[in-house]
Amino acid sequence: MSSPSLRTVYLNGAFLPENEAHISIFDRGFLFGDGIYEVTAVLDGKLIDSALHMARLERSVGEIGGRLPVTTDEIVAAERRLIADNNLREGMIYLQYTRGAEDRNFLYSEDLAPTLLMFTQAKSLDQGSVMEKGLKVKTVPDQRWERRDIKSVCLLPQVLAKRAAKAAGCDEAWMIEDGMITEGASSTAYIVTADNKIITRANSNATLPGCTRAALLQLAEEHGLTIEQRPFSLEEALNAREAALTSASNFIVPITVIDGKPVGDGKPGPVVTRLRALYMENARKTAI
Repeated sequence: MSSPSLRTVYLNGAFLPENEAHISIFDRGFLFGDGIYEVTAVLDGKLIDSALHMARLERSVGEIGGRLPVTTDEIVAAERRLIADNNLREGMIYLQYTRGAEDRNFLYSEDLAPTLLMFTQAKSLDQGSVMEKGLKVKTVPDQRWERRDIKSVCLLPQVLAKRAAKAAGCDEAWMIEDGMITEGASSTAYIVTADNKIITRANSNATLPGCTRAALLQLAEEHGLTIEQRPFSLEEALNAREAALTSASNFIVPITVIDGKPVGDGKPGPVVTRLRALYMENARKTAI
């Protein structure tokens, strides 16, 4: 039986077989979670919402006082080479930046050379069955830090939330703080009211500024759909007509069950279905 071919990955300026890419045990991303990550979808061999992801990467790195070792144009060029070298037609590109490596010390040196890693993941993004049935969500307490607008690699609370959701037979976790939904463990949360208003939180330190969210809300506004950016409660979500989530790996998909209770009639609704159609058309048109 032949072994699977090795992916080409990017590490600190070099394109290497995955089994030859090594990071120091003293890397601050490993020792402290001192790093930032991005995930960009790939459709038909092209990057989706690339400019939004690069802008968010620059912002997150800046918020922790870091510096990228190369320009975002060079990052995009490297991502496109990885797509070509790995013959990736559909899936994701994962990027991770860390402050660099040195002997363990909370107070890092100012002259550290950053670590920059990128690799591809093949994955079907079709979501056909999900669009027919919708996803199930479990709510959990939000136990994360207060700077969720920074796309930090410190994801243990999300890992535990995902495990709790899976144990309950659900597909995603929605986190609750002060009685309000903040966001999903790896997604942005939405509801649609009885009068077809699309409700999602405004950007703040409480949530990650989603790139898919930004693209989707712009499209919704252009097509005359009503958007209200504000917190919403679990009770409001359970009484909503529709619910949904967005993320780079899901685009936009409906949520039909929350904590074992159906949303609306328990089936994907027309507003979310239309939003996905609008998003997918625009994503393919603007991909690079």
